[in-house]
Amino acid sequence: MSKLYIGTNTKMYKNIAQTASFLEALGRQTADLSRESMELFVIPSYTALDRVSVTARAAGIRLGAQNMGWEDEGQFTGEISPIMLAEVGVTIAEIGHSERRHVLGETDEMENRKVHAALRHGMTALLCVGETKAQRAHGIADEVLRTQLKEGLFGVDAARAEQLWIAYEPVWAIGVGGEPASAAYAEARHAAIRQALFELFGAAGAKIPVLYGGSVNPENAAALAAQPDIGGLFIGRSAWDAERFAAIIRQVLPIFADKAEGRRRS
Repeated sequence: MSKLYIGTNTKMYKNIAQTASFLEALGRQTADLSRESMELFVIPSYTALDRVSVTARAAGIRLGAQNMGWEDEGQFTGEISPIMLAEVGVTIAEIGHSERRHVLGETDEMENRKVHAALRHGMTALLCVGETKAQRAHGIADEVLRTQLKEGLFGVDAARAEQLWIAYEPVWAIGVGGEPASAAYAEARHAAIRQALFELFGAAGAKIPVLYGGSVNPENAAALAAQPDIGGLFIGRSAWDAERFAAIIRQVLPIFADKAEGRRRS
């Protein structure tokens, strides 16, 4: 990757005013950092999207949605379509987060339909994948990841690969009480993801950003960032304070710059 991909999903936290204040502060805290060297994004609650769209754009922060319906319109009570999201400035659709899959029962087929909807409307599809604690214990983590990727990205043409981001989020590492993955474990899973993307898209698969998410914090961010196959960080509650998030960004940005320079030289 030629740049750092780094962002956060605020889940069902932060009201409209809190989200606006967070984005304004994050913009100030990172104003001196070139957006050529990183893709900085925030994925807040639906209710905040319209209010904070201008703020995010002015701060050089890409705005995402935490979920998205796969139809443009229709009788789908409670769903929000890609057309509606694009109207309020959303450019990233987060798809298949662990909580959507394991709490709310979404399937790989549903995620696949959402991926195609996002691509159809020119959005970046951020597909989340990850194994449960039991699947890790059974030694089938890589098989689970390959299945989620191959089903979730089924039918996507290699020409669309530039619109894809992948977030590896082990289910057991997310949320309150989550157990952070070691840098070595995360790297091994990222290598398996990269191989699956190569199988799906050939050379184009090598250019798809693969981010690590799962209890990322100031103590483990640098070790994770240094791994060869980790192309960015998708951070939870450690990023919900703008000053703390900016500090993590400043910590890992030189690490990713060094990795990019090393690839260019090789």
